[in-house]
This record gives sequence, structure tokens and C-alpha cells, in this order.
Amino acid sequence: MKNRLKRKNLKRTNIKARVRKKISGTAERPRLSVFRSNQHFYVQAIDDVSGQTLAAASTVEEGGRDFSKSDEKAKFVGETIAERLAEKGLAEAVFDRSSYPYHGNVKVLAEAAREKGLKF
Repeated sequence: MKNRLKRKNLKRTNIKARVRKKISGTAERPRLSVFRSNQHFYVQAIDDVSGQTLAAASTVEEGGRDFSKSDEKAKFVGETIAERLAEKGLAEAVFDRSSYPYHGNVKVLAEAAREKGLKF
């Protein structure tokens, strides 16, 4: 059991590192970092040059807990992060899917952000 979990975490870490070495966020074009747990979605807009989080959205905050389906939660988070970046005057971002495949709810989140006017 232990070895299986170690292999799984190592594989996830390697995939994440492979994705991260290709992308980086700036103040004008932040990196949208996605994390998903079994119940919630989290997104941060990060400026890697200064090391600051410019905006964040998740299903833990008010309004995000109203949804029961995971695709609805992902859509809510995508729309929310796009609105918060638009308030700060940012229209472009770099999408960091972390170690998750661009499929299913991660794709729903990205498309919801694009529908609200965020370009990546």
C-alpha cells in the first residue's frame, strides 16, 4: 500500500514539474494554477516574477458551495477567476493544468474562463 501511494505521488510530481518548466506567469499575463480535491476546485492567478498571487477563486468561498455537480463547481470557479482578473485589468493568462489532464472538469473550468473573456 505504501509503495503504491509513493509511486502515485512521485508520478504526479513529475508530471507537474514537466508542465511547469514550460510555462511561467508575469504581471501582465499571470499563470492560472489549478488544484482540485475530491470535493473542491481552487484556482490562483500567480505572478511568478514577483512570486505573488494576484487573484484566487474556489468552491470553498461563498457561492461555490451551492452546486452539487462537479462540472457546475468547475464552471463557477472558471467564471469567478475570469471576473476577478477583469476587475484588475488583466485579459490574458497562461493556463497551468498542474498534473491533471486537460479533460473533464479541468477543461470545463478553462472554457468557462474563456467564455467570460479571459484569453489563454
